[in-house]
Amino acid sequence: MHVPLWVWFVTVLVICAIIVADLVWADRRPHTVSMREATMWVLLYVGLAGVFCLILLFTAGSGPAGEFLAGYITEYSLSVDNLFVFVILLSRFAVPAINQHKVLLIGIAISLVLRALFIAAGTAAVNAFEWIFYLFGALLIYTAVKLAFQNEGEEADFTEGRIVRLMRRLVPTTKEYDGSRLVTTVDGRRMFTPMVIVVLAIGAANVVFALDSIPAIFGLTQVGFLVFAANAFALMGLRQLYFLLGGLLDRLLYLSYGLAVVLAFIGVKLILEAMESEGLSDIGPVHLPHIGIVASLVFIAATLTVTSVASLAASRHRAASRVN
Repeated sequence: MHVPLWVWFVTVLVICAIIVADLVWADRRPHTVSMREATMWVLLYVGLAGVFCLILLFTAGSGPAGEFLAGYITEYSLSVDNLFVFVILLSRFAVPAINQHKVLLIGIAISLVLRALFIAAGTAAVNAFEWIFYLFGALLIYTAVKLAFQNEGEEADFTEGRIVRLMRRLVPTTKEYDGSRLVTTVDGRRMFTPMVIVVLAIGAANVVFALDSIPAIFGLTQVGFLVFAANAFALMGLRQLYFLLGGLLDRLLYLSYGLAVVLAFIGVKLILEAMESEGLSDIGPVHLPHIGIVASLVFIAATLTVTSVASLAASRHRAASRVN
């Protein structure tokens, strides 16, 4: 798929315009985000992704449109795992509810820029080295196993120990917030507020998660433009998803298992494609299957649906058991 430079320019310009408009709106109207408002924003961002997918369908065909859709669903689903870290950070830093949407937006915008650099490097590596697919595939399978067997609280310890503590040492800050300001004046001295620490921590945490999610989407498409677009649309809607899911996060009991299955599936798909590119179609009497984008999309959607339904059913059962 050849993407003209002007298409890149227009896409990046539109995404930046949306983020800037969102930031201006958040800065001028600091408030606690309601469930209704969060729902409307989530639907808006999902709708924008749908419009983008339709544009791809009519201009580039069903192949690129299907690859974008599969990549978007995968990235959005993996991003849900980030929300647990957001909850930990915002609660530990006691960020006021009226300022949480601004903090999340700036942190996600920073992570989008950093992810773009990762995507550029990944695209260059994929085009230059075919063996990189084996590395990506092995990384995803390893991550899937680790995710499936991780202990509760492991993410919290990682976030507090490796990200937040480092930033506390590097960034001199005040002890108190000053509204939604990132910089304030104390005794005539300009200092950062704790808001900066939270913003940087959210951005850094998103980049850490990108080490898993970006190889995953390269298992669905190797077109850099589609990889970037899927990441951008997934991240843009992540802030509103945080406020929408909020209290539901602790009910997604089997989310890590579902994500582990998806990552393992894409890891195997990557390795199979690498072997296929080298002309290996059989291992002894076993024929290696080709996993197309439609099959990938169906598998990912089915896995996430089953995971969500099973999680909510188990959560209701636990709640009923406590009452009885």
